Amino acid sequence: MIKCLVSWSSGKDSAWLVHVLRARGGVAPAALLTTVNEAAQRVAMHAVRVDLLQAQADAVGVPLWQVPIPSPCSNEEYERAMERAVGRAVADGFTHVAFGDLFLEDVRRYREERLAGSGLTPLFPLFGIDTTTLAQEMVKGGLRARLTCIDPRALDRRFAGREFDAALLAELPDSVDPCGERGEFHTFAYDGPMFAHPVPVVSGEIVERDGFVFADLIPNGT
Repeated sequence: MIKCLVSWSSGKDSAWLVHVLRARGGVAPAALLTTVNEAAQRVAMHAVRVDLLQAQADAVGVPLWQVPIPSPCSNEEYERAMERAVGRAVADGFTHVAFGDLFLEDVRRYREERLAGSGLTPLFPLFGIDTTTLAQEMVKGGLRARLTCIDPRALDRRFAGREFDAALLAELPDSVDPCGERGEFHTFAYDGPMFAHPVPVVSGEIVERDGFVFADLIPNGT
C-alpha cells in the first residue's frame, strides 16, 4: 500500500481526490497538507478558518499537517516552507503526494520539477478529466461544498457563499470553468463520501478584500 500525502486546499477538488484515491485502492491517503496564512489563521486563498480545516481532517480520519506561511508570501518563502514539509514526509515514510490539479499544465510541471529527487513522487489522479463532467460527477456523488472566494473579474459577487450544486453549475457563465480551475472561485467541502460525517457550518459575513470577495464560514456547534 502506497503511503500518500494529500495536498489539501479545503476545497472540493482535494476532497474528491481523497474519494478517488480510496476508491481505486492501492494508495492510502495518510495525511492532509495545507498552507495556512499564519497571521490570519486561515487557509491561503480559500480563507477558511483553521478550526474548520481541522474538522475536515477529523472527518477524513487522517492527520492534518499545517504549513504556516506569511502574508504576503514570496515564492522563495513558499518553496522553503514546502521543502521542509516534503522532508518531514519522506522522514515519516511517505513515498507519494497527490494533487487535485485538473488541467493547468504549467502548475503540474512546476510541482513535478520541485519534487524531482525529493523522495516524493507526485500523483495527479484528476488531471485531464473534462471539468464539466467532473463537476457533475462530484455533485451526483454526494459532495457538498460552498463557494468561499470569488474573483469578481470572472464571476458575479452574488455567487459568494452559494452551494456548489447543480443549480449553480447551470448558472455559471460559459467563460467560467465549472470547477473554477483558473481561480474563478474557491470552495469549502463539508460533506460527501470522503468524510465519515459532515462538517457543520453556518454562513458568516461576505467581505471584499484584496480584489476578491470572501464568504466566511463559521463552525456550527449546535
